Amino acid sequence: MESILKRVKSGEILVSDGAMGTMLQAHGLKPGQCPEEWCVSHPDIVLSISKAYVEAGAQIIQTNSFGGTRLKLKGYGFENRVREFALAAARIAREAIGDKGYIAASVGPTGYGHLLEPYGDADPQELKDAFREQITALAEGGVDAICIETMMSLDEAALAIQAAKEETNLTVIATMTFEKGARGYRTMMGISPTQAAQQLPEMGADIIGANCGNGIAEMVDIVAEMRSVVQDVPILVHANAGLPTLEGDVTVFKETPEMMAAKVPDLVKAGANIIGGCCGTTPEHIHAIAQAVRALTA
Repeated sequence: MESILKRVKSGEILVSDGAMGTMLQAHGLKPGQCPEEWCVSHPDIVLSISKAYVEAGAQIIQTNSFGGTRLKLKGYGFENRVREFALAAARIAREAIGDKGYIAASVGPTGYGHLLEPYGDADPQELKDAFREQITALAEGGVDAICIETMMSLDEAALAIQAAKEETNLTVIATMTFEKGARGYRTMMGISPTQAAQQLPEMGADIIGANCGNGIAEMVDIVAEMRSVVQDVPILVHANAGLPTLEGDVTVFKETPEMMAAKVPDLVKAGANIIGGCCGTTPEHIHAIAQAVRALTA
């Protein structure tokens, strides 16, 4: 197959998968349990989730490795199992998708306990080494791209991108999470979509974008902001199924598959090249999104 990067640069719109975390919770993952450890203890469940997304029409699936750096795993006492979890995550994803599409290795932030200056006293080399360890293992497992996601800080994103570029020849995706406030959309560290769009490619990201934090309607505005300053860099969007609301003790995401699919034309018009889901999105959401993409490109 041609690479993800080549296909989206040719003008093709690709469909990515949906939520892993909220799907694992629906299958019994309890608060305080390590999602990445389920690649070893409950591989059948992780595999069933990824297979459902492939059957729904996803051409790209992510590994269950979001919190798989040693700095995040240390909170569970699993800091010495980075490679084991990464290889298991990659193996499951490959079994799910085979040669039907691509695997994007999910690499999330190291956690709020490891903030860089001026917000904290974390050692940049320690963070980079943690990213390098995880990314190297994921690459060894046979993934097609490294997806550095849910970033709040450009400095931390830069360390992960550097690690990926230095240790692999894979396509590097980098996404940030924005929230709308008085100054418009910003990450928790104050980064705007235009700043992210300008700087992430300079750091080495091949594909940029936004994930989590917003429903699909808000993502249209974020993509438009990003596209206003970069014309030739592919943009990925993984929107939530709306903002979470609490109903009793249950977190609910209220955007239906039909509501998300209805915004696909606007996302594509704004400049999105890869469209998938984040928290609350199910295989049904991805199926609706895939149908909407196919209708646009038929």
